[in-house]
Amino acid sequence: QVQLVESGGGLVQAGGSLRLSCAASGRTFSTVGMGWFRQAPGKERVLVAAINGIGSSTYYADSVKGRFTMSRDNSKNTLSLQMNNLKPEDTAVYYCAASSVMRLTTAQSWYNHWGQGTQVTVSS
Repeated sequence: QVQLVESGGGLVQAGGSLRLSCAASGRTFSTVGMGWFRQAPGKERVLVAAINGIGSSTYYADSVKGRFTMSRDNSKNTLSLQMNNLKPEDTAVYYCAASSVMRLTTAQSWYNHWGQGTQVTVSS
């Protein structure tokens, strides 16, 4: 069982940066892949970035590639998402999620533990 708590959201101007963090409880954190998802108003929740259990492999959606960086520290049970050069279209509620497998997975159906979400708002 993994419990997840996000932090670090807020309001920022376009071009600015934010760093999201996700604190995980449970002894299984290092054995599962993790993902950051986001859901904008009126839109479906989509995967932004994903990482495998040991942190050796990452995936980024095209919309954030080159601007966002995902990392994990298994010794501290934490997950991070560094977001640079933010754009108004990045405005959404961001969720961290744990999958049920160790490998990196982009399929939302594999993610079975979710945080409560943190709001990111980018003004133009």
